[in-house]
Amino acid sequence: MKKVTWIAPIMIGVALLQSMGCDSAKREAGTTDAETGEMSIAEESNLVGAIKIDGSSTVQPISDAVRESFIAVHPQVDISVGGNGTGNGFKSFYDKGTDISDASRAIKPGEFEKCVANGVSFVELPVAYDGLTIVVNPENDWVKELTVAQLKTIFIGADAAKNWSDVDPSWPKEPINIFAPGTGSGTYDYFHEVLAKKDGTELRSDMSLNEDDNILVQGVAGNKFSIGFFGVAYFTENQDKLRAIPIVNPKDETAYEPTTDNIASNKYAPFSRPLFIYVNTESLNRAEIQTFVEYYMETVSEACEKVGYVRLPEAIIAKAQQNLDAVEAGTHFVDESGESRSGALKDLFVEDNLVNTQK
Repeated sequence: MKKVTWIAPIMIGVALLQSMGCDSAKREAGTTDAETGEMSIAEESNLVGAIKIDGSSTVQPISDAVRESFIAVHPQVDISVGGNGTGNGFKSFYDKGTDISDASRAIKPGEFEKCVANGVSFVELPVAYDGLTIVVNPENDWVKELTVAQLKTIFIGADAAKNWSDVDPSWPKEPINIFAPGTGSGTYDYFHEVLAKKDGTELRSDMSLNEDDNILVQGVAGNKFSIGFFGVAYFTENQDKLRAIPIVNPKDETAYEPTTDNIASNKYAPFSRPLFIYVNTESLNRAEIQTFVEYYMETVSEACEKVGYVRLPEAIIAKAQQNLDAVEAGTHFVDESGESRSGALKDLFVEDNLVNTQK
């Protein structure tokens, strides 16, 4: 790696830095050596301020990774990243308590209406793909794969299976212990949407719920007869303690594991999903927010892979960057009548679907 050589007195460098606007983020970040991964800081930053982020515990590792590299070159910017769940994050967001809301699902109609009512305008930015991963204890040697129908038998309603043998008579007659994200989690919402919403049913009420995915990992890892679900990154980080169950794609009736290729191609269906950040447009008027979000979108594809997620197609990242540059406020996932849109990200995240927060 070539080291930075100062070829002018330090005061010239400071004067040059002060003449730069928010577009200097990439230049300030320097370059990263391909072999060592070490960053060469091209300039010392005088950017100051504070940024508040909260929301999805699934997206939190991505935001943490971006935060870590950003403050390495902007050390005077204080960035807090919470993981209190997508729903709780949106509440803080529309109450104007945060600048950025991490979300493992698109904004809901009710949350969108709260933003409109409270005068909170935002830019909606998809940042990565995730595969919601169903995991069991490694000692579980009876579940080889699961269909959507079997998942409904395990997770849906008051009459859900109590024992593993209730799902398949050849399986142990032992209680199913379930560890799941809390009801404020976007992962809980997404799981419910996939398995139960269309039928107007609810997830069973006797699951052990927690907003902390690490607690869920411990729960499944500590009990042979347990099962749980969360984002693929937490499985990847703990795959020595857990086993991911292949899920049978309803379209081709083939079981797929939550690998990078299967998630990106949507073969891992119906549990492949996009992840988002939502940025308050008023906050974007502050230099530290604009610089950070620009940096986020420039680096998120690499950051998401480092923490176990799947990068979005370049066309979607480019569209997100275009919306950010133009400050195109609103959501693509709630229609004009106030109903949620469903479908593939590439089909929904288009200009014609944008509903502005100032409607």
